[in-house]
Amino acid sequence: MKTTHTIDNTEDLIDSRDVIARIEELLDEMPDDDADARRWDGWAELQTLEKLAKEAECAPDWSYGETLIRRSYFVDYTEQLINDCYELPKEMNSGQWPYRHMTIDYEAAARELEHDYTSVDFDGVEYLIRYV
Repeated sequence: MKTTHTIDNTEDLIDSRDVIARIEELLDEMPDDDADARRWDGWAELQTLEKLAKEAECAPDWSYGETLIRRSYFVDYTEQLINDCYELPKEMNSGQWPYRHMTIDYEAAARELEHDYTSVDFDGVEYLIRYV
C-alpha cells in the first residue's frame, strides 16, 4: 500500500522529508532478486531519488525538512517569502503618491537570497536548496 506520492521534477517545491519517505517506501516495495528489481516499475524512480538525495544531503536540515525550489520558480518563491516574513509599510498599498510608484525588485532580491542556496540536479532540472 502506497503512503506517499510519486515525486518528480515538475514540482515547484519539494520537501526533503517527502523524498526520504518515498525512497524508504520504494526500498520496501523493491523485489529481493536483483534481476527482478531492475525490471520493477519503481526502479528508475528509486535510482533518480537516491541520486537527488545524495546530492542534496549537503543541506544541514535535509533529514528534518528542507525545501527544494525549482530554479524557474525561485523569484516567485522569494516574493512569497518576503510577503510571508516581512510587513511592508501600509503606505505601499495605499495607492497614494509617491508610494504607488514604489515596487520591490523581486528578481534582485532572489539573486541576493540565492547566495544562501546551492544548486542540485533532479533528473535534468535544477533545484535550489538552502545550505547555510
